[in-house]
Amino acid sequence: MRRGLALILLFFVNLYASLDIGGYYNKEIEILRSLDIDPSFVTNRYYINIKKEYEKYKKRHFFNTQSKSFIYIPTIKRLMSEARVPQVFLFMAMAESNFSLHAKSHKKAVGLWQFIPQTAKKYGLRIDEYVDERKDPVKSTKAAIRYLQDLYAKFGRWYLAALAYNSGEGRVARAIKKAKTKKLEVLIDPKKRYLPKESRRYIRKIIALALMGNDENYFLKDDFDYILNRGSAYSLAVVKVRGGDVLSDIAESIKIKESILRELNAHLKYGFVPPYVKEYDIYIPYIKLADFKDNYRPTDKKRAYIVYRVKRGDSLVKIARKYDISYKVIKDFNKLKSNILRVNQTLIIPVPKKSKIVYKVKKGDTLLSISKRYGISVSKLKKLNEKKDNMIRVGERLVIIN
Repeated sequence: MRRGLALILLFFVNLYASLDIGGYYNKEIEILRSLDIDPSFVTNRYYINIKKEYEKYKKRHFFNTQSKSFIYIPTIKRLMSEARVPQVFLFMAMAESNFSLHAKSHKKAVGLWQFIPQTAKKYGLRIDEYVDERKDPVKSTKAAIRYLQDLYAKFGRWYLAALAYNSGEGRVARAIKKAKTKKLEVLIDPKKRYLPKESRRYIRKIIALALMGNDENYFLKDDFDYILNRGSAYSLAVVKVRGGDVLSDIAESIKIKESILRELNAHLKYGFVPPYVKEYDIYIPYIKLADFKDNYRPTDKKRAYIVYRVKRGDSLVKIARKYDISYKVIKDFNKLKSNILRVNQTLIIPVPKKSKIVYKVKKGDTLLSISKRYGISVSKLKKLNEKKDNMIRVGERLVIIN
């Protein structure tokens, strides 16, 4: 009797396992087809090696489920779906940057989608004194989608678009011409070397990550299913604010930490919105949208920033050095048409009040001269820097809080 029950149980376990394997096999085929890769590639030795790489990624716990960056995933998925770009390219962002807005390569590629300056500007991303929109999670994703669509239109295969994204259109075109085929297994052949090793590994990595993202046994265990498929409550909301608004004010109004708001808006180089626009889009957690609508007020510039009165001998460059910012920023903030200043002229210096300034001591400086420059007492300056006497040395860094 017991033996009979055991055999029945074993039958159902094996049946479930075979169904699970069959289901996963179908997902593998689906991933390949979404990239326009022939399903027969599943039996190719290169594909088998890819699966081995995928096992290595699992062991390294490649998905950091605690990362704040995963808040971008629902937005990326939605934008791809609207543009009819395969969802597998979500894993291209992971391959490029592991969803980090701050990712930077030795080739000067920056952001979620690793744009170099030339390509970024071609696809409408702004890089200037105030912003680097390669770090903008929404605008950079839209730019990457347009770039991928252009590459697909040129090469006619999504896997070729991915390869061209990594190694360049010209290199992929030359590889196809030399190989006399568009077949993936030929182009990534390590002996033929039609493409650089980095590019051959790149497409393999995308497929490996996609396989991991579709492995229910893995991602359910690590909450990755929740991360990939969570709803809009955990995604971004786009809101309009005024030019020059301070992020700390906005963060306070929606009751979140300033550091979180700055991370979501990593494309802003300073703690404020560019002053050259009337309105500007920033990102907040979707769950804070109601707080924003109820509590947002444009920043009072004179209250939020340092107000400086021009003295004899001052220049924009001199004042800018004092506060460790670009003179162009002061010029833009005050809508100055020239660099000429007049004595007693009032300037708004976009350095938040009560902010910390680190001053590097120069030849001829004294605690008294530095304290007068920044409008604080010598005793406060000594206390901030834990000094028992008035001795300072050239190159020393002093903390100053206005």
